[in-house]
Order: sequence, then structure tokens, then C-alpha cells
Amino acid sequence: MNEQLKLPTIVVPARLASTRFPEKLIKEVKGKPLILWTAERIKKVAPEFELIFAVDGRELRKILEDSGFSVIETDPCLSSGTDRIAAANKEIQASSVINVQADEPLVERQHILSLVTALIPDQADMSTLAVPFIEEADFLDPNQVKVVCDGQGYAIYFSRSPIPYLRDSEGKWKGEEPGAIPLKHIGLYGYKSAFLERFCRESPGKLEKIEKLEQLRALEWGAKISVSIVHSLTVGIDSPEDLLKFKALLKSEVF
Repeated sequence: MNEQLKLPTIVVPARLASTRFPEKLIKEVKGKPLILWTAERIKKVAPEFELIFAVDGRELRKILEDSGFSVIETDPCLSSGTDRIAAANKEIQASSVINVQADEPLVERQHILSLVTALIPDQADMSTLAVPFIEEADFLDPNQVKVVCDGQGYAIYFSRSPIPYLRDSEGKWKGEEPGAIPLKHIGLYGYKSAFLERFCRESPGKLEKIEKLEQLRALEWGAKISVSIVHSLTVGIDSPEDLLKFKALLKSEVF
């Protein structure tokens, strides 16, 4: 990464009203709310980046500000994390933004730097991450999103279906060449500010409505999404079971 370039601002969208796991961000792990585990992790692995939280209300704001983190309070009625980031950036005025999820307490430095690097080319409007699938069961799981890229590393399509379909695999679902290995999408993003503003003005497209994947909105109107392939997953907390797994990792000192 070119040190002369101005670093993007990391903006973490955070809301309490999670559909699958309500109020998960204030669930305590070792006496500390989950959102603070994420905040302290980002500060530790990416200390050179400006870090701001875009929250949906006073409860999260107080938790974060009391621990010394910068916060912008946004409209609780905003429909997505991307909308929350765009609203916050009207105040921040960053030329580019990295989106780390508030429920990602194990995000790694390589994830953040890979998003930044993938966002640098002039033609890239947005960046995201992918990791090769290892298990066939994961590849077939509709809850694990797949991405197919072109020869320059830009996304062609995202889907819940197993793509690419390996017609001639004869039961071998994973290709031998790196370019043939199916890729799992990781939901972390980088945005250029002009793209972010347009993205939130555009209505969801047909593909987004069908697949329930927000990034398809960008592809439908011709945006370029640069995909960086990394070698480790993040660990998102989407359920009480995930929170128990995170606690176990802390206990085993893996974290």
C-alpha cells in the first residue's frame, strides 16, 4: 500500500435491533459489551486509521464514548448499515470509507489492508473480500454467499447458489487451479465517497430483491467491485451460539 495515499476512515455501523440476535452488541463477554471487543480489536490491529462508529441511539453511543471512541448518532430508522455509513460520512467527509461490522470481534489487519489496497485503482468503486471454500457443504449452503470474479479481480456476480457450477467435475467440487476454486464472500467493504452517496440513492434492483444481497444493486448499474482474496475468515456473531463460540475462543486464548 502506498504510504503517500490518504488512508480511508473506518466507519462501523452499529444498531441494537438485530433481527436474528436482538441487542447482541451489548451482550457482555467477560464483563465487556461485544461492541467494545470489536472496537478494541480494530484499534489494536489498525491503529493508524481514523475509527468512527455510526450508531442508532444513545445506549451504544454512551458505551463507546465512555471508552474513548468517536461516535456519530444516526437515524434509527435507516434500513441498512450502508445507509448508516453514508449518513455518517456526510459529517465526516472522508474521500473513502472502510466498513467493518460491529459484530466482528476477530477482524484481522490483513482484512482491513486488503480492502484498502483493492479500493486504490481508479476504476474500483467499491472493494470487498473473498476466501476460498474448503468444504463442499459450505459451498452448497445458501447462507454462505459466493462470488465469481473476472480476470482482473472484479466481481461478476454474487449468489446464494453454488457458483460457478462445476459441470465437468465428476464429483470433485473443487478445481485444481486457484482461479477455479469457488470463493466465499466476506461481508466487509470499502467505498469511495461518490459511489457511497449514489448507492444509497439508488433503489434496490431486481437481482438484489431476488437474492437479498445488497451488493447486487451496485453490479446492476455497472459499478466495479474489486475483490481481494484473503486466507482467513472473520468470525461474525449472528446468534447466541456464535457468542458462545467467541467466549470459548477467549477461554482457549486463541484470540
